[in-house]
Order: sequence, then C-alpha cells, then structure tokens
Amino acid sequence: MTEQEDFSAYFTTRVQRFRRLAYAMCGDWHGAEDLVQAMFVRLYRNWRKVRPATVDAYARKILLNVYLGGKRRADREIVADPPDRAAPDGRDSDERLDLERVLTGLTPRQRAMVVLRFLEDLPVAEVADLLGVAQGTVKSQTARAVDALRVALPQSSME
Repeated sequence: MTEQEDFSAYFTTRVQRFRRLAYAMCGDWHGAEDLVQAMFVRLYRNWRKVRPATVDAYARKILLNVYLGGKRRADREIVADPPDRAAPDGRDSDERLDLERVLTGLTPRQRAMVVLRFLEDLPVAEVADLLGVAQGTVKSQTARAVDALRVALPQSSME
C-alpha cells in the first residue's frame, strides 16, 4: 500500500470520530469541519514520520492544537445549527442544548479537558501530556469545569 493509500484509508476510518471530537470541543459543526480539515492537512504533511501505533494520539494532539490556537486568535460567536429533525422527547433535546450551552461557557482549555477526559475517556496523564501541563492542573481544572457544569445545569439533568 502506498503512503497516499495508507493515509486515505486512515482518513476514511477516522474522519467521523474526529468530527465528533472537534464538535464537542468547539460546539459548532462548521467550526468542527474546519478544525478537522486543518488537522488532516497537518497530519498529511507529516504522514511519513508518524508511527502507526501512535497515529491517533498524534492526530488528537494536532486537533487540540488547532482548536486552542484558533481560540487564542479569535473567540468568535458560536451559532448552533438547527437540527435535521425533531427529537422524539423534548426533554432530551432541552438537556442536550443546556449541556452544549454550559460547555460553551467553559474556557477553551477547560472544555478540551472535559471532552478529552469524559468523552474520549483519556487518562489524566495523557490529557496532561496533550495539553503540556501537569497532571495536577488537569485534575484541578477538570474538577472546576465539572463544578461549573453542575451549577449551571438544571438539577433534573444531573439526576
């Protein structure tokens, strides 16, 4: 298999996963598309140097850097896309919107930590390594973010 075919196969199998991860970080499907596109462009540039055993971690690191770098440059307003169809139960939809709203209230770094720890289920050590901070920083910032989520979400959502 050529390098280009190898990269294409990786792209095909991982693009949806990284779109979901990018959306969880930025809260905007258009922004998520931009983040993922930038991530795959950077990954392609370095594809020859990437070890197959660490390609997912490397891609995640690139995505995180693109997300945090963009947040530093310009913190723009996030406009949610309308849903394709109505949710079967309005309560689930309302709770999801509340969660998305509260996540956008976190700092970009806290949001990234929450997403990586709880949606990607990464250990504290790996999140610390990705962000270039101490493990204690990940623990304290994640705890603060979770506390903020608990305060901001309606009590019924937390039960």
